[in-house]
Amino acid sequence: MFDSNQVIAGLPHLPGVYRMLNGAGEAIYVGKARDLKKRVSSYFQKQSGLSPRIQLMLGQVNAIETTVTRSEAEALLLENNLIKSLSPRYNILFRDDKSYPYLMLSGHEFPRLAFHRGSLDPRHRYFGPFPNAGAVRASMQLLQKVFRLRTCADSVFENRSRPCLLHQIRRCTAPCVDLVSVADYADDARSAELFLQGKDDEAIERLIARMNAAAGRRDYEQAAVFRDQVGALRKVREKQFVSSSAARDADIIACAVEGEIACVNLVMIRGGHHLGDKNFFPRNAAGHEPPQIVEAFISQHYLTGGAPPVIVVNTRIAGGTFERLLSDHAGHEVRIVANPVGERRVWLDMAAKNAALGAQQQLGLHATQEARLQALQQALGATEAIQRIECFDVSHTMGEATVASCVVYDQAAMQKPEYRRFNIAGIEPGDDYAALREALSRRYRRVIAGEGKLPDLVLIDGGKGQLGVACEVFTELGLSDVPLIGVAKGAERKPGLEQLIIPGRANPLQLAGEHPALHLIQQIRDEAHRFAIQGHRARRGKARTTSSLESIAGIGARRRQRLLAHFGGLKGLLSASVDELAQVDGISRALAARIYDELH
Repeated sequence: MFDSNQVIAGLPHLPGVYRMLNGAGEAIYVGKARDLKKRVSSYFQKQSGLSPRIQLMLGQVNAIETTVTRSEAEALLLENNLIKSLSPRYNILFRDDKSYPYLMLSGHEFPRLAFHRGSLDPRHRYFGPFPNAGAVRASMQLLQKVFRLRTCADSVFENRSRPCLLHQIRRCTAPCVDLVSVADYADDARSAELFLQGKDDEAIERLIARMNAAAGRRDYEQAAVFRDQVGALRKVREKQFVSSSAARDADIIACAVEGEIACVNLVMIRGGHHLGDKNFFPRNAAGHEPPQIVEAFISQHYLTGGAPPVIVVNTRIAGGTFERLLSDHAGHEVRIVANPVGERRVWLDMAAKNAALGAQQQLGLHATQEARLQALQQALGATEAIQRIECFDVSHTMGEATVASCVVYDQAAMQKPEYRRFNIAGIEPGDDYAALREALSRRYRRVIAGEGKLPDLVLIDGGKGQLGVACEVFTELGLSDVPLIGVAKGAERKPGLEQLIIPGRANPLQLAGEHPALHLIQQIRDEAHRFAIQGHRARRGKARTTSSLESIAGIGARRRQRLLAHFGGLKGLLSASVDELAQVDGISRALAARIYDELH
């Protein structure tokens, strides 16, 4: 039995991180503390005042491990690292997203305007980050229209002999064929840079000066181009909801909670311009208050990247600790503002409305999915709740590059990190039954070994034959109690006419086209189909662009080149005998025999 008093007695009055473990030794909660002894003891002193969720968690605690740190800020950093690596079920978890996109202005003689995601190269200039790729591309289109900077890759730029279509539609000044001077192009690039930095007035003044200079030398056509650019920039500035002198770079964070759904809305202000916003929906947030959710977001979001100078939040948090840690991490002062005034209040109100709307929409989607699950359970006559559903599909082209997919539906949503693909080899081309057998065997042998959870229901995209194979595999693995359903497309293969083939049932079950359970099955089946086709096309494309010689041990680039040159290509190589292969310079008879065997 777990003795909390014994554990607490051995804890120091020092900052650190504590980990609560269950009977299996898994971390179910990770927390930080300014004083480990006081923080951990608070869980066990007055449990009646704790939320039901925390009480449920404490009922599973079998051990507590602690790590002492030098400061509370260091404890916060360690807590974030442990949450990301352990994914405890009672911590608020924000899904790791791709790195945020930037707009890049390259350091070339004729700078290139480009979309960038990943590490930053000091040779180029970057603007952002933007909340999504769409915001970057919209900015690129605007800059192309106003400043006419090139967006082509260097390999294209260096080999052009005449202007491309972008020049003809006035989206590029064609520096690739010297239709613009280095100085004029540099002026355009500098104006674009000023605009991206939020220095709209300076950018417009530079364009007006260039317009007047062109008019002074009676180059009225060029002056008209500058006039149009000035007008376009002024229109953009008028449309911008946010244009501020209070803080050029800032992030606005607002949290809203509806039922068990929490939504964090992040608004990005860069150079005084509103770049867009993004909603985040954390896992395990039920029962937590907005301050806890915002603290979790700040620690998990900014400690893996940089933070802007100002972060505005709609709830009071332990800002001092975060400010010190984020300032050290970002290399500049970071302030967290919880009670903004003026323009910042307008930004925060806007973010709060977006967060509330996002939470309401997500709650509605969640309710819809729950209703679909209930309808499915009733339609199947299941006595136990259905929560986790896995679906399998097989994709190939005339037996080539066969790929099987497994998608997972759980917690009322598709769980993309749990999707799996299986590359199928060593079977008769086009044998869907063998492909499905291999995929199911590989998937559930791992589950039996402890790698994953058993589903409440398994869907097979196919008819009686595919379902029969699945039943055989599950019987062989000792999983005959897991429900199986075959989803056949019906006579006309139209959505809404699907037939559900259930083992032991004489006739297929056909639900009405508007039945919620059928909509859920279609959603999961279509996702399995999409995921399988995506994997198949990638595998097939790789086969098209990869030489069959590359997989043969002992055949490097030079020998490969000699073989193809000697026989005039792969077709001639395939028709060559072992003796003919051995005549190629650098190919021994033993290697020739190996090549022949691999190719045939």
